[in-house]
Amino acid sequence: MIAEALAGLVFLPLLAACAVAVVPKRAVGVFVWSGLLPLPALLLPLTEAVWREGLVRLAVAGFASPLGIEWRVDALALVVLWLNALIAVFVGLYAARDYPPGSARGGRFWALWLLLTSAMNALLLSADLFNLFVTLELVTLAAIGLLVIDGKPAALRAAMRYLLLALLGSLFYLLGVALIYGQAGTLDLYQAGERLGPGLLPVTALVLMTMGLLVKSAIFPLHGWLPAAHGNAPGPVSAVLSAMVVKVSVYLIWRLWLWLAADWQPAWALPLLGLLGAGAILYGSVLAFLQVRLKMMVAYSTVAQLGYLMLLFPLLGPLGYSAASYHLLSHGLAKAAMFLAVSNILAVMGTDRLDRLAGADRRLPLDTLTLALAGVSILGLPPSGGFVSKWLMLQAAWAIDGWLWLAVILAGGLLAAAYLFRPLAVLCARPATAQAADDGSPPSATGLHWSGVVALLLALGALAAGLAPAPVLALLERGLPPGILP
Repeated sequence: MIAEALAGLVFLPLLAACAVAVVPKRAVGVFVWSGLLPLPALLLPLTEAVWREGLVRLAVAGFASPLGIEWRVDALALVVLWLNALIAVFVGLYAARDYPPGSARGGRFWALWLLLTSAMNALLLSADLFNLFVTLELVTLAAIGLLVIDGKPAALRAAMRYLLLALLGSLFYLLGVALIYGQAGTLDLYQAGERLGPGLLPVTALVLMTMGLLVKSAIFPLHGWLPAAHGNAPGPVSAVLSAMVVKVSVYLIWRLWLWLAADWQPAWALPLLGLLGAGAILYGSVLAFLQVRLKMMVAYSTVAQLGYLMLLFPLLGPLGYSAASYHLLSHGLAKAAMFLAVSNILAVMGTDRLDRLAGADRRLPLDTLTLALAGVSILGLPPSGGFVSKWLMLQAAWAIDGWLWLAVILAGGLLAAAYLFRPLAVLCARPATAQAADDGSPPSATGLHWSGVVALLLALGALAAGLAPAPVLALLERGLPPGILP
């Protein structure tokens, strides 16, 4: 049952993507939902197995590493797999409004969407450094295809910048993989970690791979492609880019430092990685506050929130690990909800410029509520998943007398309040004229109410993560990486 579930997570959406590309238009919807809806059910037996055993392993085609490729699922991989499944299904339900499966444009969209889902699942399962490279490239290419699906000039420019920088990051990563293989004689991430020790060559490889992944995850100051890409992508694509695509690269950075280099990671680099996170929090928050477009504000907020994931390194320990992992989960749900709500606002109001959105709460009360509820988690207010993660981060910083990290986390919360309260105040403001408040025209987009419900459910999920964090935190504590001492 476990082997079938692991195979289904990768091959079910992959086969559905292939089918969508060739079947008649009227049958596309059947294959789309057949590839997406079973994903949460497939995770149930894996969840039980990881809870019971701590680690699930599968040698693909029966060939164990180093000759074959091995899949592994531990607590961290399981949490991110659940996030990917939830985002793929719920944001997919939203995307069905703009990209009906039976339309010509919808066929292209859903083939890429299913490919992206499959590639991310394969990446999260893989324990092979080269296989991680291949799956990461599939994620990048599928994401770029989705970014330009509407053919808008601004999106095309953003996609080209994303593509060129992603290729540069891939070259750095692949060079590091070659050095690791030459030194360790294996591509298995965990075996390589056992065979390698401190030395100039392994550390050089680790730095190169990290640099490549920092570009792909848009960590400050290598974030140049992210705001334009997220700000000009279609609504559901912005949601999955922010909630998942950039995070899987951060996930790989964690794997490299806490599993591969657990015994020989250079101590001097941990504060440096933390400083990159601190810079992202402060810079991204200030730029988010200065934006005149609502969608660009949410995009720069992603730059800031990614910084908290890098604070894992200076706060290295059980608390810091649990905090960063939980932040990855809660931010993914909240930010997906925010992008979907902003997409609805843009569809109805015809613009996302803040100076033209006064009174939007009257026409879009559900989306305004979603924006506010998701903002609760981004701010780190109780009860929300963001509160749990940031409270744990504060505890971790306090435990090591990390006053700088304490100050950064608190300043990030205050800046988040500034850039989130600003658009909410505009949306709930009363325009100067009654005509501006409501022109009497109903929303023209069909299915807009259902799409608002989907966004609200994701925002409520971010809040629910704060009401019942114990099971996830207990699972993470039982699966601490070797780079962290309990």
